[in-house]
Amino acid sequence: MIGTRTTILMTLFCIVSTPQWSHASPSPNDAFRDIRKIATEHGIEQQEIVNIGGVPQWISIRARDRSAPILLVVHGGPGFTLSAVSDYYMRDWEEFFTVVQWDQRGAGKSYRREDRQSLAATLTIDRLVRDTEELIELVGKRFKRDRVFLLAHSFGTILGVKVAQRRPDLLYAYVGMGQFVDAARSEALGYEATLADARAERNTEAISQLEAIAPFPDATHPERNLQNLAVERRWLAHYGGYFKAGGAGRHHAVAQLSPTYTAADLQARQEAHDFILQSMWGELGGVDLNNDIQFDVPVIIMQGRHDRGTSSVLVKEWHDALKVPYKKLIWFEESSHMVYEEEPGKLLVALVNEVLPLARPR
Repeated sequence: MIGTRTTILMTLFCIVSTPQWSHASPSPNDAFRDIRKIATEHGIEQQEIVNIGGVPQWISIRARDRSAPILLVVHGGPGFTLSAVSDYYMRDWEEFFTVVQWDQRGAGKSYRREDRQSLAATLTIDRLVRDTEELIELVGKRFKRDRVFLLAHSFGTILGVKVAQRRPDLLYAYVGMGQFVDAARSEALGYEATLADARAERNTEAISQLEAIAPFPDATHPERNLQNLAVERRWLAHYGGYFKAGGAGRHHAVAQLSPTYTAADLQARQEAHDFILQSMWGELGGVDLNNDIQFDVPVIIMQGRHDRGTSSVLVKEWHDALKVPYKKLIWFEESSHMVYEEEPGKLLVALVNEVLPLARPR
């Protein structure tokens, strides 16, 4: 009798609670859009184009509670935006922070094909650093905040370090993932480790291709470095230097589910990435932050233990040398370069436990 009554109650519950589906199922993009809607009383969910450094640039601001500390995400590449995958990998951040995603000048949804020629001359590290500062001031003024958290990934960590040193008054803390230190030395270490793995495995294809691009990087003929980058990155990824499990991960597949990016947007995003990489690689190859060790704000580094794209070996050396009021190096043992994709749960816990408390008055 009890079992029968329970079955009836469960059946009634299912009839009452099951939505009436239409014959046409929503696309994955529409499903993500519906799931991601913020309906809390004090939430915020907006996308807009803002003028930064005289150039229209796209930003997204999302939070379950707009009074939460601002977390500005500075993507890498250069030109490799994170906004297209943020709905999947970073959605839970919005329960603790007011998350600002930003497609930097000329990147992602900030890309305008007709502006390429005029934009190319402005694609410098210094200009992007000033863009970052301007954006922090803009959102700070809008939300009446004195400081924000700056979280940077890969190339973006160069901008993050510069901003943290130039404008500590704008930041609660600087958080780096896939931290750049010394571009040339990092590339050399990654190449050597990858070639050693290929030789140990007797992978004749990899050995042949890697030896053909030696020396890498080439200090005498630096123009060869960008030409040979695809070959080096193919095998570095194959041997776990990008994703610990090997390969390039699922970033592009996840981006196709984005409620923010259309197929045309994704095509333009790739075009923009190639354009920016071509414009900035020469300057990027000369970056050396070994002398940039003095900070007046806390520095937290979240690094994949197996990262060869931005050498984890160099990150440890750099972090040890930092002179800061507070610092912490958090290792992600199952990650290489893409911590936010490889260990998103552990990353969220680290952000909540290690970063968020730094918003309290010091």
